[in-house]
Amino acid sequence: MTEQPPIERDVFEYALVRVVPRVERGEQFNAGVVVYCRAKSFVAARTHLDEDKLRALDPQADVGGVRAALAAVERICAGGEGAGQAERDDAGRRFRWLIAPRSTVVQPGPVHTGLTADPAAELDRLLDLLVR
Repeated sequence: MTEQPPIERDVFEYALVRVVPRVERGEQFNAGVVVYCRAKSFVAARTHLDEDKLRALDPQADVGGVRAALAAVERICAGGEGAGQAERDDAGRRFRWLIAPRSTVVQPGPVHTGLTADPAAELDRLLDLLVR
């Protein structure tokens, strides 16, 4: 039997993107994931807004505003012209900017780490596991 070469895995970091409809109450739910892998210069976000959860926590929530804030997280990760001030920043700087604590309706959660051979697949896996 021939041994398979080990799969090369790299360290990655991720943070959940949370929606806190009424900051003063502190109620929240997961609406996205940001994944960063330095070894692959990879940073990306995927979001999914559950409007029913949002309205359960705040019937007057600005759904369009929350959607726009979540879309901005994805644009900043992508870099380039759509990233605003972060358009020329490297992947690590964009990730660090997105995970900085803030008191807004869309907030980052704590950073976690792991190992992955495919950061993009990890992003999809985490979205399915922790958000949807």
